Amino acid sequence: MDIMSIIGFILAAGLMFFGMISGKDLTSGAITINMDNIGNFIDPTSIAIVIGGTIAALMISFSPKQFIQIIKHLKIIFLPTKYKPEKYIEQIVEFATKARINGLLALEEDLENVKDAFMKNSLMMVVDSVEPEKVKQHLETQLEYLDERHAQGRALYDKGAGYAPAFGMIGTLIGLINLLKQLDDPNSLGPNMAVALITTFYGTVLANVIFNPISNKLQIRHDEEFLCKMIICEGVQGIQAGENPKFIEERLARLLPSGKYKIKDEHDGEEK
Repeated sequence: MDIMSIIGFILAAGLMFFGMISGKDLTSGAITINMDNIGNFIDPTSIAIVIGGTIAALMISFSPKQFIQIIKHLKIIFLPTKYKPEKYIEQIVEFATKARINGLLALEEDLENVKDAFMKNSLMMVVDSVEPEKVKQHLETQLEYLDERHAQGRALYDKGAGYAPAFGMIGTLIGLINLLKQLDDPNSLGPNMAVALITTFYGTVLANVIFNPISNKLQIRHDEEFLCKMIICEGVQGIQAGENPKFIEERLARLLPSGKYKIKDEHDGEEK
């Protein structure tokens, strides 16, 4: 479970709630709490314009299938798959060592224990003696599909982050127009001004607390998975080419941030 995401959403909601109900006593300067202030931030008209308008625009822009994926995306955010590139490198090096000693066919008996489907299928192509150029092309195509598929998933939230403030501005304009049209009616000033301001508030909150953070976290999850897939692609091609396992390990280690992966010396077992 991603505790940081949960804490972040709770903290953002909590701080906004505190800002809504808190005030400052002009006499003593002390912080005051007034729960009645919550009502000032609840306006059905503003909710209809911003939330309803944003959802409507997204429905026009995207297919039902992409809306259904929202549940899947939330699971990816809060219950992510743990990708450990160091483990992938270690596993690739083990396969490279075995293939160098016993041949590529010796890897077949170990493939049933490989949990990562992408790695298993990639190594199976090598064991089946598929031409190196075709293997390379297949792996690169799979990476492109992965990148495109994840980008399409993030697009809904990126668009939502743009639509929400736009509908907030639309609500502001509606409130101001009604305000100017009814200047002779003092009772209408408050409600119209509330619509004008609260819609902007709703739009900003939706964009910066919901849509943008979700899109950014999905990008992080994509980068984690994509890195491991790149390690598999480079490693499998190195195994097929019969490269030295130590050379493969060093090359894969360079894909990680400096100091993230320590290569052990074969002779003394020390990291270098």
